[in-house]
Amino acid sequence: MQIYIDGAFYPKETAKISVFDHGLLYGDGVFEGIRAYNGRIFRLQEHLDRLYDSAKTIDLDPPISKEEMGKAIIETMRKNNLRDGYIRPIITRGVGDLGLDPRKCPIASVIVIAVEWGAMYGDLYEKGLTAVTVSVRRNSACALPPNVKSLNYLNNILAKIEANYKGGDEAILFDTNGYVSEGSGDNIYIVKNGVMFTPPTLNNLRGVTRLVVLELADSLGISVKEQNMGYFDIYTADEVFVTGTAAEVGPITKIDGRTIGSGRPGPVTKQLMAAFRTTTEKEGTPIY
Repeated sequence: MQIYIDGAFYPKETAKISVFDHGLLYGDGVFEGIRAYNGRIFRLQEHLDRLYDSAKTIDLDPPISKEEMGKAIIETMRKNNLRDGYIRPIITRGVGDLGLDPRKCPIASVIVIAVEWGAMYGDLYEKGLTAVTVSVRRNSACALPPNVKSLNYLNNILAKIEANYKGGDEAILFDTNGYVSEGSGDNIYIVKNGVMFTPPTLNNLRGVTRLVVLELADSLGISVKEQNMGYFDIYTADEVFVTGTAAEVGPITKIDGRTIGSGRPGPVTKQLMAAFRTTTEKEGTPIY
């Protein structure tokens, strides 16, 4: 495996960053998760836009342009002879000192990792995921906006830890106002009486897969509403599912011990799963 670091490639075993990099010391940086299917990188431009928007929000100046980042991502896939995979571009604040001040980090650093990647949830796409609501609240938009995909993922990790202890495949987080926010690493939706509902993206990540699924729902004639939701809405839903670059479209069939709908992936969810699969097979930026 070859890892891109600041313009050069290194074997996995020798790919290293400084212990004084503020990405390591303070989670001071941003990243993306991108998928490639059948020799094409899916929604590359949308991911690059979000990566650079995240950097702008935390006043991080990337050392390469958006176009150069795209070329680095493609070259990393080529170096690893991959046609399908998961890609992780990272921009860290760079090397500084043990103080917090980002002005001590003169040059940001860029890392690109590309690995083989299969179905994240295995056979659970057929059976459905078990989810649990967690006590951990999603970071307030007033503190660290959830739309910044930062290297500090402790909020999400704490939610995942709680889900692990409770026996859940996925966590469902609420925001500080008690509204449904998202999963530990994916957006969430419910279907009730044929209508699809999802939270507005102030309290959760503006997912690229979310955007694709909303486009697909529109093309399929599925009515979609963005609105705040609570426990009542998820417990009484006909269907619940999550979406993310790594997760793709994942059905949830049990929440906090309650069976959702029929207890199997529902018709709207399955329709969107099939449509998403078809879309990823034919769209994307060519690698070779």
